[in-house]
Order: sequence, then structure tokens, then C-alpha cells
Amino acid sequence: MPRRGILLCSLNKLEPEKRECRPCAGCCDGWVRMVIDGIPVYPGSPCPRSTGDGCDDYDNRPDDPCAHFDCGWIVPDSPLPEWMKPNNGKVIVIFDKLNWNDLPVDLAVPLGRRIPPRSLDWLMRRSQRDMRPLVYTEQIVASGRFQKEQQVFGYGPTAFERDLLRWRREGRRLW
Repeated sequence: MPRRGILLCSLNKLEPEKRECRPCAGCCDGWVRMVIDGIPVYPGSPCPRSTGDGCDDYDNRPDDPCAHFDCGWIVPDSPLPEWMKPNNGKVIVIFDKLNWNDLPVDLAVPLGRRIPPRSLDWLMRRSQRDMRPLVYTEQIVASGRFQKEQQVFGYGPTAFERDLLRWRREGRRLW
């Protein structure tokens, strides 16, 4: 007699494929501001260990911030689709970077001057659907060079956007 019904679970759970950083080197290229070996890294000033294709000694990269950097694409169970790997989607997402009214706030930083429309649209739809306010940045260019400072934008409830503007006016560091 054939079995009928719905399979509720399988005993042979498939492990998700572990995502790899390489060949992406977005964080090494300076799009995320950090300090490596005492040297400031920012847009236009990449990590001193960067080869242009990644770290010159990836297996021995510094723990802080490199090995412990939580790129949203690579974290376990990332909701980001495959096409949003930073070197493809041209955006680095950092989940839970801030907290606002007990809601996690995500941060998105472009690889280049601004986040491409397809990536920003995906992030805004997720923000709205999952009630996760979003902070995203655009690079400032002066005399053809990226500046250390970035323009900061908020997406989410009106009260969140208002608070973000107030924090910026007050000079509050967001991260």
C-alpha cells in the first residue's frame, strides 16, 4: 500500500554550503572604515595587507577586526541572496549594527560611490518586511578622491529617520 501524507521533516538534514570570502576583498579595499596594525583603512586607502585580490596572509590575518568581521553575506544562515556577495552586489551589509527601540538596525556600505539600485531595493524591502530599520551610506567624492566621511541615510519608520537625523546633528557616533 503506498504511503500518503506530507513529509514533515527529514532525518538527513542537509548542511548549508559554507560561504567563502574570497575572491571578494571589499572589506580589505577600505570600503568599511577600520584600523589594521595601527593604520587607518577607509575608502581610497585600503588595508596595508591587501593585494587587491584579498589579504596577503589570509590564514594569519588579524583577529580584530579582520577574522571577527561579521560580513552579513558570510554569517551563518545569512538572509542575503547569493547574488549579494559584496563583490557582486557592490554592498557590504552588517546586521544588528545598532539598536533602535528594541529593533535591530542593519548597516549597508557601498563598494564604490553608492549602493546599486537592485541591492538597495532588496535591502529596503527586507527592512520593511522584517521591521529592521536600515542605515546606509554613500561615499563623498571631492576632487576625484573618496573622502573619509560618508553621507548617512536612514530607511524605516519615520520616528527612526527623525532620530537618525537628530543623532547626526548632535554629532553622535553611530558605530
